[in-house]
Amino acid sequence: MDGFGQFCPVAKAAEVLTPRWTPLVLRELMFGNTRFNEIQRGVPLMSRALLAQRLRELEAVGVVLRGEDGEYRLTEAGRALHPIVEAFGEWGLTWGTAHLTPEDLDPGFVMWSVRRRIHWASVPERRVVLRFSFRGMPPRYRARGAWWLVLEAGTTDLCLKDPGHPVELEVRADVSGFARCWLGHATWAETLRAGSVAVEGPDAMVRALPGWLCIEGKGKGARPMIRVPA
Repeated sequence: MDGFGQFCPVAKAAEVLTPRWTPLVLRELMFGNTRFNEIQRGVPLMSRALLAQRLRELEAVGVVLRGEDGEYRLTEAGRALHPIVEAFGEWGLTWGTAHLTPEDLDPGFVMWSVRRRIHWASVPERRVVLRFSFRGMPPRYRARGAWWLVLEAGTTDLCLKDPGHPVELEVRADVSGFARCWLGHATWAETLRAGSVAVEGPDAMVRALPGWLCIEGKGKGARPMIRVPA
């Protein structure tokens, strides 16, 4: 890990936090993703070789510990970074997401974000399957336009192939419009009226869906909601 050649505390913190992708790797660990492949799914454009390098660097400075089971966990020093990463997200939500570019619109990341933010108290106590179909994606993402979300017994399976269960809710969305709503730049009702999202299924489930996904009103979107693993 390259240094700045200064003993200033800001410089020392920047040596750990500013290498490319590092804050996002920390974000995934703070969301409780401890296995290499889980972390990779949260940063899909990061190469596996670079992810392995970043994890080794974080381990070398005492932020991450790799256990005998192969899982990566934050140390006390890593957990102490929680408010910093949270503040990154709050700043980005307020100042950095008003104008999304097409290259920002990865449907896989959208669905990975949805997967980890289900409000289980609102979901029926049985298996529920949702199918998401996205449009308006950059060319490199067009093979990933359809996703299945399987909710059952407090666990969420995210699938790129049909899992073979009956689909109860069909969500068809423009990926840009869905992302703006997810971030709180538009309400769910505004997004539906604009035609950016359409939902088909039983009326009660259609009405309940934004509660399942924790989609709130304008200005109250997908705040980081990062927890610190024990």
